[in-house]
Amino acid sequence: MTKIEIYSAALCPFAHRARLTLSEKGVPFEIVEIDLQNKPANFLEISPYGKVPVLKHGDIRVWESSIINEYLDEIFPEPPLLPKEPIQRAHARIWINFADTRLFAASGKLLHSRDPQQQAGLLQELAEHLLFIEREALHKLSDSAPYWLGSEISLVDLTYYPWFEQLDVLEHFLGFQLPPGLHRLKQWWAAVANRESVRSIANPPKFYIEHYARFAQ
Repeated sequence: MTKIEIYSAALCPFAHRARLTLSEKGVPFEIVEIDLQNKPANFLEISPYGKVPVLKHGDIRVWESSIINEYLDEIFPEPPLLPKEPIQRAHARIWINFADTRLFAASGKLLHSRDPQQQAGLLQELAEHLLFIEREALHKLSDSAPYWLGSEISLVDLTYYPWFEQLDVLEHFLGFQLPPGLHRLKQWWAAVANRESVRSIANPPKFYIEHYARFAQ
């Protein structure tokens, strides 16, 4: 098998989702850990955007986590992590886009904000995003099934899970609490967290809180 390397950073949820996909596929890979506060001098030669993750598959480089994950799903088709039906694939891409442009985007702004008024608005925005997911995604697409799109895990699940693994950071430093009424979301979270591929690379809340403490200071 051609060697696979993933340029990653321990706190980066986008790199985490790519590692989850590799783990779920059972594909051996090597991690190249990047300190994003002290990047290697040649990092732009590896990552044109200066970000992680970057996948190296032999002489091929792919960047941007959602694109990396689709590439991996095509190159390593078993087990498939996107549905075959076009409308179901469309639903998957809609919710991956929602993760990137709404949930993760609001969290990123919140973690970098020092304005209490802006923080309050972003905390409310996060709560609304989660309620929207509960209502428009999990109840309508899967209801009683364990995963986002139904009975089988998909790239959507692997896209969202890293946000929830780091949720304690928002609780610890900013007082964020899950809004009431997220029963289906909590069931989904438990199902994904219990997968062997997820547990094999999971970090405990203490890990994230200790690392984020440097930035909070």
